[in-house]
Amino acid sequence: MPLALLALAIGAFGIGTTEFVIVGLLPEIAADYGVSIPSAGLLVTGYALGVVVGAPLMTALGTKMSRKRILMLLMGLFVAGNLISATAPTFGVMLAGRIVASLAHGAFFGIGSVVAADLVAPQKKAGAIATMFTGLTVANIVGVPLGTLVGQAVGWRVTFAVVAALGVVGLLGVAKLVPDLPRPEGAHLRRELTAFRNPQVLLAMAMTVLGFGGVFAAITYIAPMMTHVAGYSDGAVTWLLVLFGIGMFLGNLLGGRYADRALMPMLYATLAGLAAVLALFTVTAHNEILAAVTVVLVGGLGFATVPPLQKRVLDHAHGAPTLASAVNIGAFNLGNALAAWLGGLVISAGLGYTAPNWVGALLATAALLLAFWSAALERRDRGRGSVTPDAAARTPVHH
Repeated sequence: MPLALLALAIGAFGIGTTEFVIVGLLPEIAADYGVSIPSAGLLVTGYALGVVVGAPLMTALGTKMSRKRILMLLMGLFVAGNLISATAPTFGVMLAGRIVASLAHGAFFGIGSVVAADLVAPQKKAGAIATMFTGLTVANIVGVPLGTLVGQAVGWRVTFAVVAALGVVGLLGVAKLVPDLPRPEGAHLRRELTAFRNPQVLLAMAMTVLGFGGVFAAITYIAPMMTHVAGYSDGAVTWLLVLFGIGMFLGNLLGGRYADRALMPMLYATLAGLAAVLALFTVTAHNEILAAVTVVLVGGLGFATVPPLQKRVLDHAHGAPTLASAVNIGAFNLGNALAAWLGGLVISAGLGYTAPNWVGALLATAALLLAFWSAALERRDRGRGSVTPDAAARTPVHH
């Protein structure tokens, strides 16, 4: 494994910790600022929307510099955002800190995906992307539970200060280990924008929004769901997040392995499974053991979609992958924002803490339908022989 992949995984670990640790600390933060839990959910929505905006914005700004330099600048921005969150005197400032940190997220994973794929042979690209995302999944096994534990024991502000320190480690890792490759020949914003003319790129992004939205509909409100419905103590939320992280870790590795062999069948299976498991979660949430098993499955099935969806975007954005890759990371977080908002709506409407699971099941089902549509369009285009000039050079997508 190239050491540069380790550096990218370290950065991903810090970003993954700050993105997900908020879920375990929502009740404490809400109580500190005197806001409701659905209102505190805006810290998830705001972060996610910041990723959506920051992904294309920061990537566009970075087209004039080397990928290593922009990755280092993004980690610096991430550190600053977490320091603002750690010291925020009001809920509004806390939200602002979350947004500042989030601006780095999409571009880091988007540019990092391109760098990771370029470091290995063509048949190993999805595996390399999965290796980088391993940092994100390990964050959910180690960083998020520890951050939740620290936040509940000595205060959530300490958690965000520690996350800022993690960002510094990620910055140093990128500086030391990522090769300083020259800017790609002909890389400019206008060329990067051409990728969005391809309907398959847009469909893959829509699948990302809906599929990952399904995961976050359930997970955003896991703390109140598990304590009020399943009967777990507040302290048990930490271990449930460990289980979610283990599911994410295994799903990501599975997705990386099979996306290089059978991309679309992998998507069909994971999205169908995710929709079914989220629907069942409305029932299993009432039993401690079944709820814990379901949390693992939601993490596993949700993150098994990450490498194939990211690879599909890279395949179809051939020649101009950087912006498309970053925007697809934004799409994951648009799904997070949509799901956190819809989940808050159904809870506020009095439908209970399990109601967001139905929202998630519907979103995942919609993503599955888009996957079938995408494959049908691809078959139709092949049948007509309508292949664009640049498609001949694409890495083939396996079915």
